[in-house]
Amino acid sequence: MNNQTQQFFLTGAAGKLECAIDHPTTPPRGLALLGHPHPLFGGTMDNKVVQTLARAFVALGYIAIRMNFRGVGQSEGVHDEGKGETDDMALLLDHMRQQYPDLPLAMGGFSFGTFVQAHLQQRLIAQGTPAERLILVGTAAGKWAMPDVPSNTILIHGEQDDTIPLIDVLDWARPQDLPVTVIPGADHFFHRKLHHIKNLLIQAWRS
Repeated sequence: MNNQTQQFFLTGAAGKLECAIDHPTTPPRGLALLGHPHPLFGGTMDNKVVQTLARAFVALGYIAIRMNFRGVGQSEGVHDEGKGETDDMALLLDHMRQQYPDLPLAMGGFSFGTFVQAHLQQRLIAQGTPAERLILVGTAAGKWAMPDVPSNTILIHGEQDDTIPLIDVLDWARPQDLPVTVIPGADHFFHRKLHHIKNLLIQAWRS
């Protein structure tokens, strides 16, 4: 993301996992765990939406942590349709919790990453240690079996998303009574619209 980004590796069930961490310039106020889009369609932790989320969280004083899912970049293993990826993300969280046991947790994801993070949140809720808040961008509703998410989840979607149609997200959000913030004119990858994601995230956290 920038010169401050540090790379490190964890060993998961499928082998080595490539991770990246960005620290704020001030004492950290929280951890932000971020998930990237689909590995089989070019998704990596360096995706521009994921980097935008990382920058926004660092600006808010969070330590932003990302990983390349199985089979991406220098991460070993093969794509596991979200199951193994959720396990790996839980491993990354445990690793960070050992270093920062008392910091609050936020989680964010883009596209396939929303599927992983929503399932991890369900797991954390069952353990009694949920993330304080989720931010899901380009939520994978209709593509994969998205679980319900907490009522304070931030949902951002592009009006002209032709990968995950807006109507599918609205159909998923409606029974949960979840508001969805729609970016007019935005496609799935938010070309020329990334600043809206950063601004919305920062405004939501500061309000």
